[in-house]
Amino acid sequence: MSLVRLFRPGPALPRALAPRVGPTICRRHKSGPYGYTQAKALVYSKYGSPKDVLSLHTHSISPSLPPTTLLLRALATPINPADINQIQGVYPSKPPFTSLLGTSQPSAVGGNEGCFEITSLGSSLSTSSKQNLKKGDWVIMKNTGFGTWRTHALAEEKDVLKIDNKEGLSPIQVGTVSVNPCTAYRMLKDFETLNPEKHDWFIQNGANSGVGRAAIQLGAKWGIKSINIIRDRSTPSETEAMKNELLELGATKVITEKQLMERGFSDQIKEWTNGGREKIKIGLNCVGGKPALALTKTLSSGGHMISYGAMSKQPLELPTGLLIFKDLKFSGFWVSRWSDANPEEKKRMVDEILDLTRAGEFRDVPVEKVGWEWGTEESELVGAVEGTLEGFRSGKGVFVFGET
Repeated sequence: MSLVRLFRPGPALPRALAPRVGPTICRRHKSGPYGYTQAKALVYSKYGSPKDVLSLHTHSISPSLPPTTLLLRALATPINPADINQIQGVYPSKPPFTSLLGTSQPSAVGGNEGCFEITSLGSSLSTSSKQNLKKGDWVIMKNTGFGTWRTHALAEEKDVLKIDNKEGLSPIQVGTVSVNPCTAYRMLKDFETLNPEKHDWFIQNGANSGVGRAAIQLGAKWGIKSINIIRDRSTPSETEAMKNELLELGATKVITEKQLMERGFSDQIKEWTNGGREKIKIGLNCVGGKPALALTKTLSSGGHMISYGAMSKQPLELPTGLLIFKDLKFSGFWVSRWSDANPEEKKRMVDEILDLTRAGEFRDVPVEKVGWEWGTEESELVGAVEGTLEGFRSGKGVFVFGET
């Protein structure tokens, strides 16, 4: 009998539990005839806008697992900009379209990041798991392209990283750790040596993003000063509120793009950096265009600009003088490629960040929870994905799974 097959669900079962978010959530999964697990997934069979190509697919998973297979149940899976780009077909990494879920056309499941709970293990893993996996453990994906926007999934042990200590953590904290915080961590660690004793600085745009907030906190934890650039909000009071929020996270200075672009801003930089004697060694860029150029001009001689996004969809233009006379360096960083090449270091880094989170020394990014119950309509789930393309938001969209 095939492992995955189509199944037409009957009437929804009564809810046994209210939706929970916390270490003890999820004691249920929908059960079909003969013990089959009913599952749902947001899939796409062609590239395009999420509202045009995403659909909610229902399928069933056999209770007879292959010996080396895990059955996972989703707890929390975020909606990242890269996920949208992947659906649009403009992201370098594209999961293969397959018919494994019984879709009418070969399809892929959206999403790359998330926290899952092991609900059952194949016979071989029950006795000889390298990570000592067991039922009830939480895991995250080892690599990108797995497809996390689904209620349940089958995986091999090689696909997951075990969270050794989930105490004091929420599924949202675990489910959002492997992209934004890890991106910030690596960019601050891998390109230049930032020395707190020499009062080194970094500067970044997109400071209110998930990566930006993580960089602020990690930099403060490591004694590194930061200049953080945000876009002006709708009103001066909203802009001031955002500045204060980032200052509370540990930002040294917070400015707007408008301030960055003003004539004479270089004088302000000199004042903050003790006449330039304190070096701005790293610039983190996720915007591109003219604001990125203005950021580049603030770097000290020998500084390093690291680009990890291009939200403005404008190219990064670099005057030759910056390369010749300031000896600046320019690099790009893609956390997916780094993670695929460094799984052991990724595990160590994730554990370190989660230890800080558990100790209250690292705050997770503000989120907009999107409840995913068994009866949640396709339009609501797809709308949450499409909404990521909008302007200012109160937080990152995260699917939080309840009675599925």
